[in-house]
Amino acid sequence: MSSWYTLENTDQLDTPCLLIYPDRIEENIRKMLTMVSNDPTRLRPHVKTYKMQEVVEMQMDVGIRKFKFATIAEGEMLGRAGAREALLAYQPLGPKIDRLLQLTEMFPDTHYAALVDNKASAEAISDRFAAAGKQLSVYLDLDVGMHRTGIPPNESALDLFRFCETLPGVDPVGLHAYDGHLRQEISERQKAADEAFLPVTQLAEKIQQTTGKTVKIVAGGSPSFPIHAKRIGVECSPGTSLLWDWGYGRKLAEQDFLHAALVLCRVISHPGEGRLCVDLGHKSVAAENPFPRVHFLNLPDAVQLGQSEEHLVLEVDRPEDYPVGTVLYGLPLHICPTVALYERAQIVRDGKAVDTWRVVARDRMITI
Repeated sequence: MSSWYTLENTDQLDTPCLLIYPDRIEENIRKMLTMVSNDPTRLRPHVKTYKMQEVVEMQMDVGIRKFKFATIAEGEMLGRAGAREALLAYQPLGPKIDRLLQLTEMFPDTHYAALVDNKASAEAISDRFAAAGKQLSVYLDLDVGMHRTGIPPNESALDLFRFCETLPGVDPVGLHAYDGHLRQEISERQKAADEAFLPVTQLAEKIQQTTGKTVKIVAGGSPSFPIHAKRIGVECSPGTSLLWDWGYGRKLAEQDFLHAALVLCRVISHPGEGRLCVDLGHKSVAAENPFPRVHFLNLPDAVQLGQSEEHLVLEVDRPEDYPVGTVLYGLPLHICPTVALYERAQIVRDGKAVDTWRVVARDRMITI
């Protein structure tokens, strides 16, 4: 009996290529909804993982209307899909502010917003939007322990929120708390997430008390999704959950999302005793992590020896079982940057690659 991932028509596919399994994405969407008590308004999934408009539309079909994005191209993809809300999970500066303004003008039915964590950025956004007679919703980007961007959720954040209220071109509406550094065992992750989130709720209360505004809170990513999903009124932003990868599959054992994206490659050479070479180089699977960067579902015991731009050398016990031309199904360690390496994805239904979807937002620019 064939495994869930095997294809009948691999002879029609050039390799390496990206495989997408929509039926498994649909199941992951269902699981996401179940985790928030089937309330799609609690979800604001991040599109950076897949960058395909068809996946956005699959979520919209079940009532998910709010999303996060990381690049202007992803924001344009959301506008084209008809998303109701789109939050740029990034602080725009320079020409990016102008491009974001163009997004709001091109897609007036999509409510765009962005992050800020300092007064200079807030003023720069306000100046540009006010000059165009517009106002952009902004969320304070809070540093809850990742120490990458953000302002601590304390009096300085309250001061920034009140400063934003004085600017004509921005409207402070919420708080954004990303805790992507929390990846420990679930009980420890729960404790750490609760401790990091407490000052966020305290800040929200202070804002309400001093300004009269009830702010929105967008929290977490895939690792903390099951934790924030239990918080009433908090919007959750899973991203990798849509496709799932080998990295999170191993680390986040409490989450039963399905792997829905693979890379297909071929054995192209037997370079030495006990060795195979496949056509899966740095250009075809995310290479920011050390070995192993991919797990082969139909060759799980392979030892990865070396990789270059177009090649990956493996050590196996019985290379004769994998003659030149054998196809291997690889589960990437990190799916998000892997997807961005491909212009198109092969769509698998009922054991066959039957269509292609454009990874439209892999480009830094679509039209804007």
